[in-house]
Amino acid sequence: MSTTEWHVDDIVKIVSAESADLAVKMKCDAPFGGHTTYRVGGHATCAVEVSSVAELLVIGNAAKSCGAPLAVLGRGSNTLVSDTGWHGVVITLGPFSDWINVDTAGLEPGEELVIEVGGAVAMPVLSRRMASIGVTGLEWMVGVPGSIGGAVRMNAGGHGAELSDAIIDADIVDLHLGQQERWQVDRLELGFRSSALDNHHVVLSARLKGSMSDPDLVSTRVEDIVRWRRQHQPGGQNCGSVFVNPVPGEVSAGALIDELGLRSFRIGSAEVSTKHANFIQADSNGHANDVYEVMESVRRQVLDATGYDLRSEVRLFGFDDIAAGGHAGDTV
Repeated sequence: MSTTEWHVDDIVKIVSAESADLAVKMKCDAPFGGHTTYRVGGHATCAVEVSSVAELLVIGNAAKSCGAPLAVLGRGSNTLVSDTGWHGVVITLGPFSDWINVDTAGLEPGEELVIEVGGAVAMPVLSRRMASIGVTGLEWMVGVPGSIGGAVRMNAGGHGAELSDAIIDADIVDLHLGQQERWQVDRLELGFRSSALDNHHVVLSARLKGSMSDPDLVSTRVEDIVRWRRQHQPGGQNCGSVFVNPVPGEVSAGALIDELGLRSFRIGSAEVSTKHANFIQADSNGHANDVYEVMESVRRQVLDATGYDLRSEVRLFGFDDIAAGGHAGDTV
């Protein structure tokens, strides 16, 4: 979080000097929480959709000059915005980062290939698109409601796979340095739901590995995952799994919460899901601060009972006053 006082007029003025067209696209007091999968929370000081790397760099330079914090919003999963909003600049990537390139011509079943994909592409879209042409290896993505950029940032995963299994490299814009570079997988430092990327890093695209298979078989696996998800995970207003498994493959966050009988544990307009204990649901027209309080209460109860201090996958925006310890997630 930036401690520098800044005003939206300052950043608009700097952007206007570089690009009048871009300045016109900037929205002040812009909806933020409503664009997350929780669909609760307040506004951002300003927001803008960029249509090129050049526009992205202009916004980055202006924000740096003003001391304004930045955040890139993809599909809005794993994000919670305070009811009072966030004093920062939200960037979304336009169609220039929403594309998929893959060439399967002449490839036989079992042969490997490279999939080039923009950072704004939705993971379920990529999964289904690849299944339709018989590319296997990304079926698990159909169950993750995020973007490729978000997947790289947090090393997203599910159903026994994660992005680090497939990624080759990624094109990253560093808004602090004002430059674009290709990061090899080692530099990304992908861990369990973590990476070396910060809020000033923007994932423009990634190159992923896949291999050829039968389209019907791949599509069947995709539909099996969709069916499993509907049976075992709740719909509605949530961000998916909230807490990282403390010992991947051995100790499950959901199991720890379940053992304490916390399904349906409620504070105000938010509760632990009755269907899956590692999901927290928000009521329609509910409050983001209630979601945060449930997260923090669950974390404390699990810590007191088991000694495991659960780490959250959720990025928190605007919770600085009540989340000084940062226990429930990274505050921004």
